[in-house]
Amino acid sequence: MSKIDRALAELGLTLPAVTKPLAAYVPAVVTGNLVFTSGQLPMIDGVLAEAGKVGAEVSAERGKELAQICVLNALAAVAAEIGSLDRVTRIVKVVGFVASDPGFLAQPSVVNGASELIGKLFGDLGTHARSSLGVAVLPLDAPVEIELIVEFA
Repeated sequence: MSKIDRALAELGLTLPAVTKPLAAYVPAVVTGNLVFTSGQLPMIDGVLAEAGKVGAEVSAERGKELAQICVLNALAAVAAEIGSLDRVTRIVKVVGFVASDPGFLAQPSVVNGASELIGKLFGDLGTHARSSLGVAVLPLDAPVEIELIVEFA
């Protein structure tokens, strides 16, 4: 069992199957020693876990949980490209999109769900740059979408 698989198991988590794209794109692309993921929604077994705007139909705490699901989907896409997450040498950047009620201003706290899980899994290798963006709507009315840039050896 790989180091990352052990860390996932300790958290009671596993990597899901790679989510099938919703349109004309691929889940991840490798260039050089970097993997760029497409935006990953909080899909579980091909079904959106929850819909709605954070700060309205979806609580900030639930949004944070959904961001964790997104990052698991993104990591599954990375693993599919490079074979093992143990090859990761750095999580370079996390970009989080939060479909927000107009009065909701805590997008960074929602995206912390992704960042904190990455930190638990990768330790210092998971220290990353990040953007947290509030948006009007996401595909399928998803509350959160996460994309990653990952370095590997």
